[in-house]
Amino acid sequence: MPDQLRKVPRRVVGVKQVLRALNDDALEQVFLAMDAASALRRQVEDRAMEKQVRLTMVVSMEELGRMCGVDVPSAAAGLKRARENA
Repeated sequence: MPDQLRKVPRRVVGVKQVLRALNDDALEQVFLAMDAASALRRQVEDRAMEKQVRLTMVVSMEELGRMCGVDVPSAAAGLKRARENA
């Protein structure tokens, strides 16, 4: 699984933050745990498809939390777009 979520500061972790970043067109990829609550999963999937953002499924919330370098399980995470002028 990509280690990119742990190594870069341009990530968001958590459903609320992912949905907010999707609304702002700020994400290039979304990671979603397959064992997250179905209502949350559906909400993130629908928004990612609407915004045409690549969606990668991860086996579990535990694994996604580890991928992000956090000590808690995570239902969703996102990789922010690189700034064009950065």
